[in-house]
Formats: sequence, C-alpha cells, structure tokens
Amino acid sequence: MKVRILVSFKDSVLDPQGQTVKNALHTLGYGAVRDVRQGKVFEIDLAGVSRAEAETIVPEISDKVLANPIIEKFAWQIIEE
Repeated sequence: MKVRILVSFKDSVLDPQGQTVKNALHTLGYGAVRDVRQGKVFEIDLAGVSRAEAETIVPEISDKVLANPIIEKFAWQIIEE
C-alpha cells in the first residue's frame, strides 16, 4: 500500500517561502494568485498492512516524525493498495 502525506504550515503560521513565491508570480504577471503556501510531500510504501492498520500508523508517523505539530499540519491519502 502506498500513501501520500502532505505537510504544510498551519494557517496561523507565517510562510515566508510561500510569500516569496507569491510575490514572484505577481511580478511575472500572475496577479490572480491570492496566496501560496509551501509544504512537503512524502510517499511511503507500506508492506503487509491493512487499510485499518494504515489509518492508525500513518497519522502516528506523520505526527511523531514528519510534521512539527506545533507549527505544521498534515493530511494523507492512500494512493495505491
């Protein structure tokens, strides 16, 4: 089973890299861009686990290792079973 985990700053946390990208896009004429938030993407291949087990261990992995829960949030999805 393969899962994709998206980690990004919480909405209340300033994202200077996202702001820099937004400003660059505006400079290039993409004025319709309202906001940019940067983040990290992880793809993890899990072997020998059920969907129920994945639903338990993926949030644990994300919270303990991949994201800083004080300033980051995460979302995940199964992309291949």
